[in-house]
Amino acid sequence: MIIGVDIGTSLTKAVVFDSAGVSIAQACTPSEVHHLPGGLVEQDLDQVMDTVTTVVRDVASQLDGPVTALALTGQGDGVWLRDTEGNAVRPAISWLDGRANALLAKWQADGVTREVFRRTGSGMFPGCAAAILSFLDKTEPESLDRAAVAGYCVDAVVQRLTGEVTVDVSDASLPFLDPATRRYDEAAIEACGLGHRRSLFAEPASPKTVFRLDKNGSALLGLPEGLPVTAGPFDLPASAIGAGVRRPGDGILTAGTTLACQVLTRSPEFDREGEPAGMFLCTPTEGEFLRAMPAMVGTASIDWACKLLGIGVAEIGPLLASSEPGAGGVRALPFLSNSGERAPFVDASARAQFSGLSLESGRAEVVRALCESIAYTARHCFEAAGLDGTLYACGGGVRSAEWTQIFADVLGTPIVIPSDPGVGARGAVLVAAEALGDPFDAAEWARHARTVEVVPENAEFYQQGYADYQASLAAARGLWRL
Repeated sequence: MIIGVDIGTSLTKAVVFDSAGVSIAQACTPSEVHHLPGGLVEQDLDQVMDTVTTVVRDVASQLDGPVTALALTGQGDGVWLRDTEGNAVRPAISWLDGRANALLAKWQADGVTREVFRRTGSGMFPGCAAAILSFLDKTEPESLDRAAVAGYCVDAVVQRLTGEVTVDVSDASLPFLDPATRRYDEAAIEACGLGHRRSLFAEPASPKTVFRLDKNGSALLGLPEGLPVTAGPFDLPASAIGAGVRRPGDGILTAGTTLACQVLTRSPEFDREGEPAGMFLCTPTEGEFLRAMPAMVGTASIDWACKLLGIGVAEIGPLLASSEPGAGGVRALPFLSNSGERAPFVDASARAQFSGLSLESGRAEVVRALCESIAYTARHCFEAAGLDGTLYACGGGVRSAEWTQIFADVLGTPIVIPSDPGVGARGAVLVAAEALGDPFDAAEWARHARTVEVVPENAEFYQQGYADYQASLAAARGLWRL
């Protein structure tokens, strides 16, 4: 039995599946995310490791048979600096962090982001490794001097458990990997002023690489030394694999902390003169890629609204059910992140707004306007990513039937939702089984799902709503530049 572990930003989950892809054991525990003044967002590697230990030990205790492997996935981007022993040289800097906002704006003005995008197909945003590392190189060089590796969450955990310094090709994709060659583009690294820090970048592991639990990892998890461990892909591509994305043109909407919109392609080609945003991610299968548009406007926006309005998340569904499409004329732009937006455009100064409010507007209208605006963002992202096949969905947001219906109607396409939890962990387990030479039937695993159909009259209404959203966004982008 393979334990799949998804090390999210705020929650770590472990799941074990049977041969049909149905979960037979699961556990979760929260991670601590430290929001500091000035838009800084950090995490403690030791605390994250504690969450991994907790959920793995919990799930293992629920099983009747032995654990045969550990399959890891988790959050991407940010920077997790470690020494040769895997110890953090400073707190991990999250992908949510905004300390490099001004640097990113300068790179946009100077053409650095455009140059890197032309080479790798990936845009840059304040919370990506390139911007954070360049910022640290100027303001905190001693941290980089002490580090042996500048990696990500999943490979930080792998180093602690196996002693191996590695990185999955999906994590390495942003922003320095040439997707066609699956190797670093040295000119892109130089363009960001990081050539002298090149030794901090671990070389991506080959497809189907299997690591082994070392003595320290065995002691932490209570599992046998030598147990096979796989590392990646990170949570976005892992969720695509776990949900059932198989054919070019198929996509997945992840309504989580990030509103991640991804579409599968078999071509490494991209519009080098297009908007320098999003990610061009290598997958575990050579010759397959995900065009990803992970917007910063996910469920964190809903949490903000709940806090502002003094309501619980459970009240979101009833409020949506009590309101009509169009939210009584209330409109919104959902850009609430301190670090602005990263897809399908990059602007560190992007900010939210509401319009059309009156004395007759209530909680239901405000909540619906926000949920509709996030769905419009998803449509914008999928248009940029090239969705033309089946759309799958996962994440906490799709637990709301009302919000999921808004997504389907705004996008104008049915949405397939896997019935089992832990889609990221499912993907990691499927990849691990393949690497170990005993693959599961991926089609069978994807069979347990439900479909949310489009309501035609709502979809027609939202056509004009989307046009209004685009007009409001274009006007706001002009104001953000002032």
